[in-house]
Amino acid sequence: MIIKKSPAEIERMAAAGAILVKTMNLLAAKIRPGVSTHELDQAAERFIRSQGAEPAFKGYRGFPGSICTSPNSMIVHGIPGPYKLARGDILSVDVGVVLEGWVADGARTFPVGPVTPIAHRLLARTEEALHIAVGQCRAGNRLGDVSHAIQKHVEAAGLAIVRTLVGHGIGRSMHEDPQIPNYGRPGSGPWLEEGMVLAVEPMVTAGRHAVRVGEDHWAIYSQDGSLAAHFEFTIAITGAGPRILTPWHEAGNGRAAA
Repeated sequence: MIIKKSPAEIERMAAAGAILVKTMNLLAAKIRPGVSTHELDQAAERFIRSQGAEPAFKGYRGFPGSICTSPNSMIVHGIPGPYKLARGDILSVDVGVVLEGWVADGARTFPVGPVTPIAHRLLARTEEALHIAVGQCRAGNRLGDVSHAIQKHVEAAGLAIVRTLVGHGIGRSMHEDPQIPNYGRPGSGPWLEEGMVLAVEPMVTAGRHAVRVGEDHWAIYSQDGSLAAHFEFTIAITGAGPRILTPWHEAGNGRAAA
């Protein structure tokens, strides 16, 4: 069942999203060679709690971190720890914030200093695919239009969509219906309606789409060891078009261009 939100409820999710954006910007300023993922996790938790909110991931199904930090071939769900960033790494950072019972979710993949041309193309195309998907998040479209837009852009660049991981609806719970694959047929799936809020999150590798689960039973890697990228927005479908509740920048209202 897809739970639609009222305009007032979307505003409350946007308030959680604003804290998430500030957290992500704080982390962006700290990502550099020699910094450990544990340090990033501590900084994120301190800041989120200072804003009167809670880290959505901490304790979720037993997850020990406040954020997910996934370097290089790790796609998602990396537990922060002693790993120190090195020049040329890429690092996916996934942040969830709960404010007054409402959840926002967002992710970015950062270069750590100069990166290889392959890494640069992977990050650029994955982020572009997310923005293209936002344009499809309009009442009257179907969920498959969002999924297909991501797949088309990613595969045209010779990159691979991770097929076993999906985006999701979001609201009072971190994961609500519908599941949102990053591949699919246009014109398929549920109709998109005003009031739906979606966490759309392309997960892409520079090699093949197969994955493996790490020894900690959390981290998910590309099976072939290729680099992976992850970008995510929380997006509300409104009468005025898609509204990004977790934009990278703090300026503006996050409403996508027509």
